[in-house]
Amino acid sequence: MSISFGTDGWRAIIAQDYTFDNLSIVTQATARWITDDTITTNGVVIGHDCRFMGREFAQHVACQFAAMGIPVRMADTIASTPAVSWAALEYDAVGIVITASHNPPQYNGFKIKAPFGGPATPEQIKAVEERYGAFDKNLKVEEYATYVKQGRIREIPLAEYYLEVLRKALDLEAIRKTGVKIAHDAMYGASRGVIKTLLGDQVHELRGDLNPGFMGQAPEPIEKNLRPLSEYIRTHRCAVGIANDGDGDRVGMYDETGQFVDSHQVLSLLVWYLHTQKGMKGGIIKTFSTTQMLDKMAAKYGLPIVVTPIGFKYIAEKIVEGDVLVGGEESGGLAVKGHIPERDGIYIGLLVVEMMVKTGKALSELVQMLFEEFGEHHNRRNDVHTTNEKKEAMMARARAGEIKEVMGIKVDRIETIDGVKLHLADGSRVLIRASGTEPVLRIYCESSSGEDAQAKADAVTEAV
Repeated sequence: MSISFGTDGWRAIIAQDYTFDNLSIVTQATARWITDDTITTNGVVIGHDCRFMGREFAQHVACQFAAMGIPVRMADTIASTPAVSWAALEYDAVGIVITASHNPPQYNGFKIKAPFGGPATPEQIKAVEERYGAFDKNLKVEEYATYVKQGRIREIPLAEYYLEVLRKALDLEAIRKTGVKIAHDAMYGASRGVIKTLLGDQVHELRGDLNPGFMGQAPEPIEKNLRPLSEYIRTHRCAVGIANDGDGDRVGMYDETGQFVDSHQVLSLLVWYLHTQKGMKGGIIKTFSTTQMLDKMAAKYGLPIVVTPIGFKYIAEKIVEGDVLVGGEESGGLAVKGHIPERDGIYIGLLVVEMMVKTGKALSELVQMLFEEFGEHHNRRNDVHTTNEKKEAMMARARAGEIKEVMGIKVDRIETIDGVKLHLADGSRVLIRASGTEPVLRIYCESSSGEDAQAKADAVTEAV
């Protein structure tokens, strides 16, 4: 098989392509990259989420690294991806996360975090992939317990360390004083118990038990997967809802009415809060599929804005290179100045709660405030499961400029930073983008109303 890294890590179906043998290939290649390119002399930090056999896979990887002379710090229990990224920065080490993030339960994966505390860059991932061929199937590997006894693998309470990071980074006391009622949907993932540990009885946790099968549903915090959270908020009169994906790096949010607040809106609110309320400055980094509201905000606030291809690794690069206030993507991966250069859905969710209590505004009021100042921006996305042939044919048509109109609205121009974005004459936008790893087309639309955005996304979907 071809072991190929996607937008953030290698993912495959357990026992089909995600096997101990293939993990050995990836791990040895990573170890050689660390050594050959002198990435760090401080070894690796390894964590795993709640997926099936996560601990066993993580221990296997740890033993491969130890056998190759790479010192290992190993999380002693389930840890989120942002916790591992923080540890990579803290220890100047490479972070390894055994996770398939928001993929369906039959998947597991392997994420690499650079010592700067964010996703390894595309160039670094390429350097790892180039070393697959050097795999040594005869490498002598000892038992996990042996390496622990020798001190070559050290177990650390990483989940506890990460809790302390959050306690210092957020004004939890202000949140406690208001008694604001928070519903947290852990989606059976690595964020389970984290927010409740920080804020106690103020937090009502859903899907927080250990369930490696995720009840058969992909742990992706998007609206269609979060109906139990929306209903719970309405029934129990919670002020806000936070949902996290399987490894805790993405966030989905709901206001006090049970209405979904998408990542475009959360990202825009973070810019407003950090800049206008906290007086912070810096650039705005957004991926190609993210809201145009940010462009309007950047112009009004005098902040630079950069658009990247889709994938948080491109955002992380920019954060490390310069002064960035906020960086984020449509899929729920957001980062802000003063924290790690990484998606952290747990931190971001709580930062929005901090924003609410510090401003005295409900989340719905904060969103409406943005709409009144910058105009309504609503985004919808359809994931079209099709064949590779149809996927490529649709992309070819879009790139060639063969799509002249959508629902009778003329296409004024196209952009091709990542996929094909159709700018329509009425000011709305449609982005057509092919998945790099699956026979899936993603159709995004932004318009001044949710109904129009959905209708246009559906119209393009029907043409696939």
